[in-house]
Amino acid sequence: MKRVYNFSAGPAVLPEEVLKEAADEMLDYGGSGMSIMEMSHRTKTFDKVIQDAESDLREIMNIPDNYKVIFVQGGATTQFAAVPLNLMSKNKKAAYIETGNFSKKAYQEAKIFSDNVRIVASSKDKNYTYIPDCSSLAIEPDDDYVYICENNTIFGTKFHTLPNTCGKPLVSDQSSCFLSEPVDVSKYGVIYAGVQKNVGPAGMAIVIIREDLIKDDADLQFPTPTMLRWKTQIDNGSLYNTPNSWSIYVCGKVFKWIKAQGGLVAMKKRNEEKAKILYDYLETSKLYKNGVEKDSRSIMNVVFTTGDADLDAKFVEEAKKCNIVSIKGHRMVGGMRASIYNAMPKEGVMALVEFMKKFEKENLQ
Repeated sequence: MKRVYNFSAGPAVLPEEVLKEAADEMLDYGGSGMSIMEMSHRTKTFDKVIQDAESDLREIMNIPDNYKVIFVQGGATTQFAAVPLNLMSKNKKAAYIETGNFSKKAYQEAKIFSDNVRIVASSKDKNYTYIPDCSSLAIEPDDDYVYICENNTIFGTKFHTLPNTCGKPLVSDQSSCFLSEPVDVSKYGVIYAGVQKNVGPAGMAIVIIREDLIKDDADLQFPTPTMLRWKTQIDNGSLYNTPNSWSIYVCGKVFKWIKAQGGLVAMKKRNEEKAKILYDYLETSKLYKNGVEKDSRSIMNVVFTTGDADLDAKFVEEAKKCNIVSIKGHRMVGGMRASIYNAMPKEGVMALVEFMKKFEKENLQ
């Protein structure tokens, strides 16, 4: 069987080594005679799986002891509501930086709970093709937090400098850049990520929360559903109810794979090398254009277009014949998008560029 080069933004490519390990253990995990998907989450066997996953993640990210880690259901979008529900104090105020569709959706979700939620910086004026200057924001003394989507999957942009939050907790949706490079966790109040883009199967998010931001139920300002209370998940070790055990299991294997590759320093080096191959070609191309400002470019999601919708559609169809799939851009921007997450091999990016060159030669007028 020949595997394709899958450039999907999510669910996305996973390391072949991890897929093979999971396949080998599908019918019998650890001599248990059953799959991890059939196993009670209350067993000692699964307890070791989730404990090892958290331990490895803490090691990979160098997560300080005063941060809690939880594995929660619902993906990143559920956290759009969980963030204001868990972090807003009696003033119910927060500052959002709008750099694309997902930060906009998070802002709109927060607005359900409070009218005191503001957009303090935006790149909407240029269709989110850059990251705005966030060195001097209109942060107010009683803001509960400042919110960003750190990597914008649809528009191909990335914060390379964190905003000046004036001491307020920074909340970051890192879904499409999670574990792609080293981060200083201590600079954040909350980091969360839907795992389906760069870490594991869909249906789960990982949330990393500084301890002083965790509220007791009595201190929450809204009637908050039990499953959305971070403290509930923390107090129960992410096992308040049946978790997404399959996703936790696969994520744990991906964490071990990252460690074996050399950790996040190695991941960043690999990812930058892959992105450079593609961006360098786009710089010289007479057919394709990448409209993102250079200092805002993502190394995870590279967007480009021919400028002709029919030609873009032809590109996508012909790419499939060369085993290059899921390259179509998001409907909001059109064109093409290459998501080159950790598990995408360098050979995949090189194959894409070779196809792009061939297509350009055949279709440039």
